[in-house]
Amino acid sequence: MISVVVPAHNESRSIGRCLESMTDGLTPGELEIVVVCNGCEDDTAGIARGFGSMVRVVETPIASKAHALRLGDEAASGFPRFYVDADVELPLESLRRVADVLRSGPSLAAAPWMKVDLTGRSWAVRAYYAIWTRLPYHTSGMIGSGVYAMSEAGRSRFGAFPDLISDDGFARLHFGPEERTSVDGTSFTIHSPETLAAIVRIKTRSQKGAVQLKRAYPELVRNDERNYSSALAELVRDPRQWANCCVYLYVILVTKLRAYWLNYSQDLGEWERDDTSRSTSG
Repeated sequence: MISVVVPAHNESRSIGRCLESMTDGLTPGELEIVVVCNGCEDDTAGIARGFGSMVRVVETPIASKAHALRLGDEAASGFPRFYVDADVELPLESLRRVADVLRSGPSLAAAPWMKVDLTGRSWAVRAYYAIWTRLPYHTSGMIGSGVYAMSEAGRSRFGAFPDLISDDGFARLHFGPEERTSVDGTSFTIHSPETLAAIVRIKTRSQKGAVQLKRAYPELVRNDERNYSSALAELVRDPRQWANCCVYLYVILVTKLRAYWLNYSQDLGEWERDDTSRSTSG
């Protein structure tokens, strides 16, 4: 049985579409979906329970994604094991194909390719993602922004998830490039923020996560082979991308300065999130 752990904090507007995408066409006994409602003050748990026996709900008053991941691991029993954010859509067929790749080896960690839904977004938001989706985070193997999975052997690489913002980065860097993959012909969808200000908020969180990960696990960060500077320099040389690059570089500058200040003030714990990308569940 494939296990899926879904940490969810006040996700009543998105948990429905997340679970619908994974359960549409589901065969009984095929998936074990564990939704860990952490510190929820809305109806996330009630909506998840509405999916009946297909979904198990675990509740904790502690609002912490890392704590939710640990509880999810304790409750889950199957492999391959997926870790899925509550605000993404992962089609069941993509989930199945990623699981097949992990079962057959040699990859120990895998993910579907990411799609970014930019419906109705402004030019500035589209400009930012026009660059971001061309950089190594998006184009290299096993991106982790919303969905990643490990085989049983892969999951044994580390113990319980530590208290880090960047759980996906922590997991990813336990595997070499030859041990992880993004599976062709599969995808999951994230919904972009509606405004540039919202992008700044979530990317500040990413920058804080990178600082925190580097501070706590410098030996892991040294394993990151992705070269952002050369990829960005290539894009800057293309006049068609200059306007897009200006928007992207503005966001990077602002978020790095915000993350630097938060690091300097020792305030790495606040969870900055974007609610503009969360729509009402069906």
